[in-house]
Amino acid sequence: MKKKLNVGVLIFNQADVPNFAGPFEVFAICSELQNRALFNVFTVAKTLSSINAVNGLSVKPSYSFLNVPKIDVLIISGGAGTRRLMADKKTLNWINKIHKATTFTLSFCSGARLLAVLNLLDSKPYCTHRGVYNHLKEIVSNGIPKPKKRFVQSSEKIFTSEGISAGIDMSLHIIELLYTKTMAKETEHNMEYKLESLAHNTVLN
Repeated sequence: MKKKLNVGVLIFNQADVPNFAGPFEVFAICSELQNRALFNVFTVAKTLSSINAVNGLSVKPSYSFLNVPKIDVLIISGGAGTRRLMADKKTLNWINKIHKATTFTLSFCSGARLLAVLNLLDSKPYCTHRGVYNHLKEIVSNGIPKPKKRFVQSSEKIFTSEGISAGIDMSLHIIELLYTKTMAKETEHNMEYKLESLAHNTVLN
């Protein structure tokens, strides 16, 4: 059995709830089914103050940038708040620092904006929400948009997905990469979630 991995979910004001709650549940349930031995899943934000997600849900993060433990899998949520974070140097510097030490860095929906502004999607394939592709093309003009894909592997350890439920699909795929397809299927079954076909669904640049 591999060491227990830390899965850190970045949240912020105006983050989309399914973008962070869906993947959070995937990794948490997978670990629960294996006696909680696989993942330590937690939320992290710039400070320990509660964030106000899209549509008003208030969420108190488990950690701040100052006290968060090492992160093996970084999840970058999407949502309208990503526009403001594009100019937030503290958040961008934190993402860049954490990304250098992750096993995987995952962006969901418009979270790809933050990877793009850090030049991490330069000349790379990427997915995002259908309504964000035009903006991503402005940020990373040499990127390779994949609007017909559910999610893609953008680089050796970066994966990007479409919006909302696509983050669940991609999280299940990451579990398969880290462990086994059986564990991913068991998690899917426990969640009563029907995964879309992953055949030819990922792209490695």
